[in-house]
Amino acid sequence: MTAMSSEYLAHSTSERGDVVLRRRGDDGALELRVNGVFVMDSLETRSERLLASVALDAVAPAHDNLTLLLGGLGLGYTLAAVLEDERVASVVVAEIEPALVAWHRRGLVPGSRLDDPRVHVEVGDVRDVVAALDEGSIDLMAIDVDNGPGFLVYDANAAVYGAPFLSSCRTALREHGLLAVWSGDSSPSLTSALEQVYGSCTERRVPVELGRRSTTYHLFLAAASP
Repeated sequence: MTAMSSEYLAHSTSERGDVVLRRRGDDGALELRVNGVFVMDSLETRSERLLASVALDAVAPAHDNLTLLLGGLGLGYTLAAVLEDERVASVVVAEIEPALVAWHRRGLVPGSRLDDPRVHVEVGDVRDVVAALDEGSIDLMAIDVDNGPGFLVYDANAAVYGAPFLSSCRTALREHGLLAVWSGDSSPSLTSALEQVYGSCTERRVPVELGRRSTTYHLFLAAASP
């Protein structure tokens, strides 16, 4: 049997390169690619949802009316998951690709939650978005713009894992606020940078079943203690 060809739903080119949204012909999954590299799809969304659940579980349970920042929109699964938590009052989403935001709003990404009244989208580099936040205004930051410092979507994203940006995040966090950084692998350099800025860092191993394959992701947690 001949495999069905993929359907290209949208394409955009920016100074960072090509962004493509397509429907795969073999399994019908929605897939996002950047510069020809697979970023995520709608078939396996466990890792995106786990970022939300594990990070929110790390916030003090008694704390409500949470204000969140998500670094990276992707196909919106992390956003959808955090909005299921009744403690979440507002979410700022930082997304660098305006075309991706437009595709969500046009209905090309089924189930998108960008129209939820708690959501505010800032189109721009997450570093600039965080720098513009009021001091002590965020309870939880979840950063998932790559698959960690070893698997960059854009080379410039290396700065997201360095001390200057992590310090900017700390300034925007409320007292006892939490920074969560998602990664596909362990990273001694990221651990060191977080310890330098926050004083301590917890690396949590998150097992994920991807179809018939098991893998382990890593979530780096750092609290803005006084």
